[in-house]
Amino acid sequence: MSHSEVILQLSGIHKRFDELEVLKGVDLTAKKGDVVALIGSSGSGKSTLLRCANLLEQPEQGDIVFRGDAVKWAANRAGRAPADADQVRLMRTNLSMVFQQFNLWQHMTILQNVMEAPVTVLGQPKDQVEQRAVQLLDRVGIGDKLDKYPSQLSGGQQQRAAIARALCMEPAAMLFDEPTSALDPELEAEVIKVIRELASEGRTMIIVTHDMNMARDLATEVIFLHQGLIEEKGTPSQVLDNPKSERLQQFLSATAAH
Repeated sequence: MSHSEVILQLSGIHKRFDELEVLKGVDLTAKKGDVVALIGSSGSGKSTLLRCANLLEQPEQGDIVFRGDAVKWAANRAGRAPADADQVRLMRTNLSMVFQQFNLWQHMTILQNVMEAPVTVLGQPKDQVEQRAVQLLDRVGIGDKLDKYPSQLSGGQQQRAAIARALCMEPAAMLFDEPTSALDPELEAEVIKVIRELASEGRTMIIVTHDMNMARDLATEVIFLHQGLIEEKGTPSQVLDNPKSERLQQFLSATAAH
């Protein structure tokens, strides 16, 4: 598998919610090992773009190609919907999402949370999945918490459990939606450390973030979205240190002021 293998390609993505057009034709390419950071103010379309990437939201226009396989669409009353349920399932299991609010099942232990999808969705043998889940919880630094319930963990520990859960699916790429914004600075550092380790392993990641330091340190490409369009994109030094557009300059000075 060459390093230039394209894992995910989005072209001309449009998404509206009723009258509000949130995405107005956005392109994104993530090759194997890329870390793409999506930045922009609230309402710029970052999270919506991420959710379109694994079809949690369905764009009205545009193409999505996952590992060379284009999503097939069928017309319906609303416009269109994915035509192949198996293709959608394959994409969702291969593009694991880590949400802002952890989204752990409260009635399951941390270990059960991490094991659930590989066992029930992928049908993998329980003992194999358990072994992998225990290793992953160790790796994210909460191996001693596997019998605890989410409510017994700090926010930072819950987010690390959510990352272990995403990793247990052995995904082709990981999608992070503001993974640290619900955490206070000390707990944020624990989670960023884990994400940094994943980046250093060459994992493919798309990260929506408000944390410019994380974008600068980890990203191979930074994309600045403004009002549903890409205003600027490039390397972290191009986008964050030498912003060309006035919009981006304003955005960066506002984030630096916080």
